[in-house]
Amino acid sequence: MTVLDNRPTTPVAILSLELTVNCQFTCPGQCYAEAGPAKGHGSMTTEDWHRLIDEAVSLGTSTVQFIGGEPTLHPAFTELVEHALRVGLNVRIHSNFYRVRAEHWPLFEDPRVSVATSYYSDVAAEHDAVTGRPGSHAATRAAIVEARERKVRLRVAIVDHGNGQRAEQARAEMTALGIPASIDQVRAVGRAAGGLLPSTSSLCGRCAHGKAAVLPDGRVAPCEMARFLGTGDVRGASLASVLASPGWAQARASVPARASADPCGPDCGPSDDSSGGGGSCQPMG
Repeated sequence: MTVLDNRPTTPVAILSLELTVNCQFTCPGQCYAEAGPAKGHGSMTTEDWHRLIDEAVSLGTSTVQFIGGEPTLHPAFTELVEHALRVGLNVRIHSNFYRVRAEHWPLFEDPRVSVATSYYSDVAAEHDAVTGRPGSHAATRAAIVEARERKVRLRVAIVDHGNGQRAEQARAEMTALGIPASIDQVRAVGRAAGGLLPSTSSLCGRCAHGKAAVLPDGRVAPCEMARFLGTGDVRGASLASVLASPGWAQARASVPARASADPCGPDCGPSDDSSGGGGSCQPMG
């Protein structure tokens, strides 16, 4: 299918690429992507991702963010990160840091790369209950410490489920290690929606403002959290044509405008509530 390559009216500075739905964790009480073991990599091919990265450059995108699932599980992860760097993009990687392969540390150490991970508690049993994977606390914490030693540009998101979760203690632990850490609420999307239809009230209100996400099936969403508003298909059309389409305009209009004037950058994966970061992008509702 041939579609006119119309440049979008709103540039996408940050493009999230959701490479896979595979993840070592099940995260029974959260996970916007409803990822898990053996969930697959979707219908986007490696060639599709390469083409998308090239097009992002032509559209003026400055940063691509590799997400999942666990993006490092995609067989072309290293190849795609290297390609993004080669064409001049900055790279963000969101990894669970459960099993970092030796080949990935040099990628993480590149000064053009920043890495984010999630951490839930300073108590192993509480952290492992969130991920659904025994031993995940020890593995992730060890990788965080190694990343610090390797001088990786790392920050940590702590998703607070409430009910006495030791989120503040987890942030204090990261602060003691010298790692920037932020606390966010669980968004009622994916598994956290509890089987209910997702609501735009769970979004921060900045979706599609300088940001878009491409899902493993080729649909384009206002952000990874707003996947239920996905539209188009970049497997058979250009990203520019999807962003210039009526479907994209409708998806953008579906997100309630954020009334507050606090600084909330187009990065909620994870959000940054530090004073020097992107502002606190909490759910609208």
